[in-house]
Amino acid sequence: MTDQTPVLRLEDIVKTFPGVRALDGVTFSVLPGEVHALMGENGAGKSTLMKVLGGIYQPDEGQILIGETPVVMTTPLEAKAKGIIFIHQELSLATELSVAENIWLGELPRKSFGRVDWTKLYSETDAILEKLRVGFNAKTRVGDLSIANQQMVEIARALTHEARAVIFDEPTASLTDAEKVVLFDVIEDLQKEGVGIIYISHRMEEIFRITDRISVLRDGQYRGTLNTAETNEDEITQLMIGRSLDLSRNASRHELGGVALEVRGLSCGDLYRDVNFEVRRGEVVGFYGLVGAGRTEIAETLFGLRDPTAGQILLDGEEVRIHSPADAIARGISLVPEDRKGQGLVLGMNCRDNMTLPQVDDLTAGPFVAEGSEVAIFDQYRDKLDIRTPGWRQVVGNLSGGNQQKIVIGKWLSMHPSVLIVDEPTRGIDVGSKSEIHNLIRDLAAQGYAVIVISSEMPEVLHVSDRIVAMYSGEVIRTFTSEEVTEDNLIQAISGIRVDSAA
Repeated sequence: MTDQTPVLRLEDIVKTFPGVRALDGVTFSVLPGEVHALMGENGAGKSTLMKVLGGIYQPDEGQILIGETPVVMTTPLEAKAKGIIFIHQELSLATELSVAENIWLGELPRKSFGRVDWTKLYSETDAILEKLRVGFNAKTRVGDLSIANQQMVEIARALTHEARAVIFDEPTASLTDAEKVVLFDVIEDLQKEGVGIIYISHRMEEIFRITDRISVLRDGQYRGTLNTAETNEDEITQLMIGRSLDLSRNASRHELGGVALEVRGLSCGDLYRDVNFEVRRGEVVGFYGLVGAGRTEIAETLFGLRDPTAGQILLDGEEVRIHSPADAIARGISLVPEDRKGQGLVLGMNCRDNMTLPQVDDLTAGPFVAEGSEVAIFDQYRDKLDIRTPGWRQVVGNLSGGNQQKIVIGKWLSMHPSVLIVDEPTRGIDVGSKSEIHNLIRDLAAQGYAVIVISSEMPEVLHVSDRIVAMYSGEVIRTFTSEEVTEDNLIQAISGIRVDSAA
């Protein structure tokens, strides 16, 4: 394979932003029919390199070659015309338009006098959707789709052109296991057609399942390329962050306090039914289940985003009614949401203002916000969470995904909650930042916080949790202690199989 001419090659790419050298002489290539993983911590330069390739950024130095021909791509449309297709991690869809209009946006088929050929548009789109085995059609409004199905619309864009190379940036972050199988089938079909695949993911099991080679960036520099079949997770991790990680089961032990939160018979229509659990101070309770099990909806109810149809919520033994996020915050409940960009951040605001947004009313001095107090809060949590940014004035939208997530966590920690709910805490985050956030969650429990962690990653929920609530189709099937849980009985539970807890 290595004797072939690369589909494309980036040579000695340099890209500098104010105060940051994002890429420092990076070289990368992908061969025809190859799946080449690009890995690195958040902020390592992966997204910047792909944006250079996709025509979003222009390199300060270096060149791009397609085949053996140097090219200059000044816009994403120009890159697309040359066969470079970019499937973004963050959705870039027009929610008010149909699936077909989104897939062919800017390239709608035309009839005479510039009229849109709707029949051709819908038939060609439905043919693509049939390959993806989705449950919606070309005319469906994108805003009516789930996040997972919107991601499938993004992926469908890769099938509309004669692609030379397709860049998949965290494509499975919102997909169910069944949808992942479809995606991997699509990638295999593209390989057979000689398309080069660049695959960016922090999920090691995917990397070792579908890729041929792995290239690693660290601090904007190229650190090496390895054949997937000849390496292992520890070697890749060492290249990425320069150290090994502790990925063992949670074995920490400290004194637990009283029950901070208790839920009795909580229901919310068809979303979940008769849910019972409690969280003690100093304890991490993990919620694990398939997409649609009801985990996020329970968190949204506790945070006042949904009204329950039955049941009780008790804080420190006293029943409370929570009708809004303001009610939840006032009672010491904070939620780090699953969708950090859509729900957790204001992307156009700076780091400091995002960090202090929930408490801005408490930081006013007369008619003005006390800027010194805001900066002090930001500095405290930047140091505590190791947020990598040139300073508080940096716009949050310019940070890496991992650093954005740390801003969201810091925002809610600065409110000093008694109950912290963290929904998918490490989605789209590199292994180094993931380990830091896991350690942070355990440290918060040791400090007396009651913590709920919702995660779709079994190693994560096993690593951080003292107890695990397994859910299936809106019901709690079983609650495990860290001593009794195994991978087998956890998988059985989230598949709806009820096993005697004494077994």
